[in-house]
Amino acid sequence: MASFDLSQYGIHVNEIHRNTAVPVLYEIGLRKEPGTAISDVGALLVYSGEKTGRSPKDKRIVRSPESEKNIDWGDINIGLDQHTYMVNHERAIDYLNICERLFVVDAFAGWDPKYRIKVRIICTRAYHALFMQNMLIMPSAEELENFGEPDYVVFNGGGFPANSYTSEMTSKTSVDVHLERREIVILGTQYAGEMKKGIFGVMNYLMPLQGVLPMHCSANVGTEGDVTILFGLSGTGKTTLSADPKRKLIGDDEHCWTDEGTFNIEGGCYAKAINLSAESEPDIFNAIRFGTVLENVVYDKVTREVDYTDTSITQNTRASYPIHHIENVQVPCVAGHPKHVIFLTCDAFGVLPPVSKLSPEQASYHFISGYTAKVAGTEMGITEPQATFSACFGAAFMMWHPNTYAELLAEKIRRHEVTAWLVNTGWTGGAHGTGSRIKLKYTRAMIDAIHHGDFEGVDFTEDSAFGFQIPKSCPGVPDEVLVPENTWEDQQAYQATKAKLVGLFQENFKKFEAGVHAAIRAAGPKLP
Repeated sequence: MASFDLSQYGIHVNEIHRNTAVPVLYEIGLRKEPGTAISDVGALLVYSGEKTGRSPKDKRIVRSPESEKNIDWGDINIGLDQHTYMVNHERAIDYLNICERLFVVDAFAGWDPKYRIKVRIICTRAYHALFMQNMLIMPSAEELENFGEPDYVVFNGGGFPANSYTSEMTSKTSVDVHLERREIVILGTQYAGEMKKGIFGVMNYLMPLQGVLPMHCSANVGTEGDVTILFGLSGTGKTTLSADPKRKLIGDDEHCWTDEGTFNIEGGCYAKAINLSAESEPDIFNAIRFGTVLENVVYDKVTREVDYTDTSITQNTRASYPIHHIENVQVPCVAGHPKHVIFLTCDAFGVLPPVSKLSPEQASYHFISGYTAKVAGTEMGITEPQATFSACFGAAFMMWHPNTYAELLAEKIRRHEVTAWLVNTGWTGGAHGTGSRIKLKYTRAMIDAIHHGDFEGVDFTEDSAFGFQIPKSCPGVPDEVLVPENTWEDQQAYQATKAKLVGLFQENFKKFEAGVHAAIRAAGPKLP
């Protein structure tokens, strides 16, 4: 086969597959990668090995004079020196050089040509190549011919461990981002999501430099061109709720908001597959077919039928498919300015209302707070839901201080007269363990009501602690479900749990107070 040349990176492997046809990737994966199989509907069944989720504590950013002053260093953005980076880089190159075959994916991140970047993925598995061909925006034959030098290169040596004796390494896993060399090096994890989120992190650094807001959110658009963006961490319903048969999907996870409107960063979707069914999530269920990667799922060895309820490998089972597998999709994935911004949270305490309307100041407060519960399986070691605050609903991927993103959001909400909402997809009638998860059909009805303007004529009640406006009625939802207090049998326990949650919000926000506007500080919850 005509081989693609990677000698500029010190890689001298004879068999290199670039932007490979999907059937060819299937054939190589099935022949050469143990455990790979085809499901009864034609999806590629793959295993990521020991790591079945991201390893955020093993992510590093190289300290360089040009970018150092812009980065919010700390527990999330952990620094790495140039020398150690080069040790890991050489380790990855050495490993890639001993592989029988390599895969190259040359593609784009960002649907808007004005802002997109050219990305090159160099990896060792057909599974990883197919995953990234799904997740990035694939160039046409002409674009590929004129691709030139990429803006960023990902060296995925994940099949080989980092050396834990190397300084600053915390384990055998290492994901290193070098903004000046425009590279990402992956060692010691074959979880494909590290490549996708590595590129998202890079976009989160680059876009604010151009006055663009990068967002960890899903987005869709109605027949009138009205755009809704839904923020939320994994497990809050971001993918599920954006796949709405009544609206066109723009994307399920990563977007940018520019002076012209919104665009999707990705070319595909990466949906959680736990408990997936044709009844609850028909769009996602039907997207799983030939070309889809099904990660770490359990299946019947005879029929090849997948059991989406079986989480014996991981709670974080996933499906990766190109966006055109969704029937109702906006391609190119570009649209106008949002009319609604929805913050999705999964409140394990059962205190936040299923839907509430926020003032612009409250929107900024809740965006900076980024409250949810970490649901089992999203990260290694999380088995029980835990209350967590993740700034901008995606702190793990944000390189600047949260205020940078919050100010961009506030400015865009004001300029485009956007309505902000908080939607709780978590617990009702009590905290996790006592109450129950809010029914998906109720959440869908509330989001429909937002889109149809059904809340414009209804009465609202103000929450005594959080101050946001709770509608007293919603089509298709029992009235008592709307006000959390009414769903708890034990009122004393409700008040105590609410006080605890308010305290958690206040404690978390202390680290941001110095840098935010007084009106945003005042928009936080207070105990009456």
